Amino acid sequence: MARLSEHAKKLIDGKNLASVATLMPDGSPQVAPVWVDREGDTVVINATTNRQRYKNLKRDPRVALTVYDLGNPYSRTMIRGRAVEITKKGAEDHIDKLSMKYSGTKYPRHSKEDPRVIIRIEPKRVTD
Repeated sequence: MARLSEHAKKLIDGKNLASVATLMPDGSPQVAPVWVDREGDTVVINATTNRQRYKNLKRDPRVALTVYDLGNPYSRTMIRGRAVEITKKGAEDHIDKLSMKYSGTKYPRHSKEDPRVIIRIEPKRVTD
């Protein structure tokens, strides 16, 4: 596992969005903007089970993220790695935490019909 640089940690800890790339069944890329978090050097994102990134990562755990500094889009970090855990445990609380970080309020659209998951990503390569 690669360690996150101090620059990467700063960007992830800030109110910056990540573009997350996963692989479709035919091998083509799929990219989506997401809220991002970390636990030490593990990158953490959240999704519903209906999202394409969830489906893609269940099948193929390879993933790439770019986190941009919203104040300076030329300042970024790129992370390539693998989804090492996908779990429903704690996912609803985690989306509330992310929503507080990005919007200042708890997440308003919890749904039992579309459950959330936490996706933990182990970095293999970090480039600033």
